[in-house]
Amino acid sequence: MKKYYYDLHIHSCLSPCGDDDSTPNSIAGMGELNGLQIMALTDHNTTRNCLYFFEAASNHGIIPIAGMELTTSEEIHIICLFETLENAVAFDSEIEKRRILIENRTDIFGNQLVCDSMDNVISTEKHLLSNATSVSFDEVPELVKKFGGVCYPAHIDRDSNSVTAVLGGLPPDHPFKFCELHNKEKAVDFKDIGCEFIISSDAHYLWDISEKENFFLLPDDDKNAVKNLFEILRDL
Repeated sequence: MKKYYYDLHIHSCLSPCGDDDSTPNSIAGMGELNGLQIMALTDHNTTRNCLYFFEAASNHGIIPIAGMELTTSEEIHIICLFETLENAVAFDSEIEKRRILIENRTDIFGNQLVCDSMDNVISTEKHLLSNATSVSFDEVPELVKKFGGVCYPAHIDRDSNSVTAVLGGLPPDHPFKFCELHNKEKAVDFKDIGCEFIISSDAHYLWDISEKENFFLLPDDDKNAVKNLFEILRDL
């Protein structure tokens, strides 16, 4: 078995709140410098920089996961991860139909840049990505499962856009095996929530990406590391 150090919640320059320097290539490079093995790119309501993150990750020895931080109709953030890039792209197409289109104000919210694996800006997103979609909190688990993914509530230890802040906690019949914490020291505050914890950075700047600290213990098999990780996430 091997410790695979991870960060499963990272924003690129495509998220309006993400720094313009957080290109797919720079994110993968920072992960390499920090000693990470597995990284997930999880922009707000889109996966469009994931292809280029996969290309960059291959140059930096990083095992990439395609993901999204979905904003529900209640403005709850949920991390959605996909075992294949193809499934993530298909999910993106579904969410695109459920977005509420508001023109982005770059002077207020920031740029939304699609960058290739060599840091070139190839397009921009006109409509704000971080606002609520029409997907309800209750819909998300089955919708993500339909596309072969897994999901869990994001940063439950925060006072905004978390299920705890919006709903006061998880419903008693919730389907989640995991919840995300931003600060692992807060785990004691949620010991009765009925979930295991994934600790991730929610990085919007390169310097916020996790150091070599949090890990999954997986078979020593880089080729199948994503498959093995998803077996844990799905509780198989």
